[in-house]
Amino acid sequence: MAVDRTLVSGSLAMMILRLLTEKDMYGYEMIDTLRKRSENVFELKAGSLYPLLHNLEEKYFVTSYEQEAAGKMRKYYHITKDGKKHLDKKKEEWQQYSKAVASVLALEAWA
Repeated sequence: MAVDRTLVSGSLAMMILRLLTEKDMYGYEMIDTLRKRSENVFELKAGSLYPLLHNLEEKYFVTSYEQEAAGKMRKYYHITKDGKKHLDKKKEEWQQYSKAVASVLALEAWA
């Protein structure tokens, strides 16, 4: 089942920041990891990811650096201290939001 893009867009930055708490990653590594962990629900395109990463860089939530890997130069992203604080805030908001949605959806059981 395809997930509505509007549901995904608001949580995408949070998911990317979460991945970067584990280790620095390059773009396609993030795309692949997100796809695998979501069991193919989140199949990002580079055209969606890179503008988001640039936006996160502008806000100082991530930094980037280039490094050679397997004979190629790759651009890796690293979450900053501010990025971790932002992620914590967004996770808290998400938990509150998802709890509220679950409560409303549970009303069906009351009917």
